Amino acid sequence: MTGTKTTQRKAIAVLGAIAAAAAMFASGGAHAQVKIGFIGTLSGPGGALGQDQYDAFMLAVEQKGGKLGGVPVQVIKEDDQLKPDVGVQAATKLVERDKVSLITGVTFSNVMMAIHKNVTNAGVVMVGSNAGPAPIAGEQCSPNFFSTSWDNDELHEAGGQLSTDLGYKKMYVMAPNYQAGRDAVNGFKRDYKGQIVDEVYTQVNQPDYSAEIAQLAAAKPDAVYVFYPGGMGVNFVKQYRQAGLLGKIPLISVSTIDGSTLPALKEQAVGSITSAPYSPDLDNAQNKQFVAAFQKKYNRVPSMYAAQSYDAANLIDSALTKTKGSVTDREALRAALKSADFQSVRGSFKFASNQFPIAPFYRVDVVKDASGAAFANKGKIDVKTRANLASMCKIRS
Repeated sequence: MTGTKTTQRKAIAVLGAIAAAAAMFASGGAHAQVKIGFIGTLSGPGGALGQDQYDAFMLAVEQKGGKLGGVPVQVIKEDDQLKPDVGVQAATKLVERDKVSLITGVTFSNVMMAIHKNVTNAGVVMVGSNAGPAPIAGEQCSPNFFSTSWDNDELHEAGGQLSTDLGYKKMYVMAPNYQAGRDAVNGFKRDYKGQIVDEVYTQVNQPDYSAEIAQLAAAKPDAVYVFYPGGMGVNFVKQYRQAGLLGKIPLISVSTIDGSTLPALKEQAVGSITSAPYSPDLDNAQNKQFVAAFQKKYNRVPSMYAAQSYDAANLIDSALTKTKGSVTDREALRAALKSADFQSVRGSFKFASNQFPIAPFYRVDVVKDASGAAFANKGKIDVKTRANLASMCKIRS
């Protein structure tokens, strides 16, 4: 009888332990797997941007043993194909079928505008690592959205300030005709103190810019400011060089010449000046190890898209560490994210009231090296004004 009772007690204890473990997993406890959805543009002319985001995020997860905050994570990847409707389908799948707790990535602003409200209203926390359309940094902000990049206005205010600092009195401005392109021009004009000779909007993923380049050459500006991410940037810069203008009419750009496009451009981009939130030669310990690890694993230099996504992974890691792996208490998770207790590859990093980062911008030039071309960080840009989008945001602190 004694043996039977002992066996029964052991069986009850085992069943109790199993039940406790199951309850812990169901409640998002310390050892439960956390599902994270990744949405990015992974195909087409903009595919290199999303791939850099995904590769850098997964590098951080790999460095932490497949965990973030000490918790095993499952990253479910979706390609939005740079199509807002496809992005909506991907987000719906991640939220409703895959039951993810967080979504990260998102490369282009038109996709972000399509999915942002649906995802955040569903109570899912988003940690964007690139697209920063102005509306979601201001009046359409959400307590469930955080960004490790910038809002579009802020990004191009830095470009306007740089062009002013360089002494260009007459600028010709070009961008693709979508949310981020319009934000780019608005942000640039806010901080540029000279004359805008013309502002030209081209089709998204337009392959041929010869007519527009001839038009800008005839306008004889002091310099040209462009925003052409991904394949658009490769095509524009090559055609600008072929027209004999690079070196004749200075080219200032944002999100056009970077780690995602330089491998295709090489020496054709030499002489260009970039306003950027990141440079691979930034002198801090976190960035140095990141660049070395990224180059070793992927055999290419990380772009700002990679840097921002690596920061996103480390931000999530820091938050899950604070919540001990729990994702069920959304208020606690948001507070942990807001504290931004992690080492950024960009150096200083903290959130403004709209949960977009307060972080520096840099002048980064393309110079020739043994491989054909490389980036040279020329120091911080003294951005004197801001769009004040944060003051429009109604997130409660």
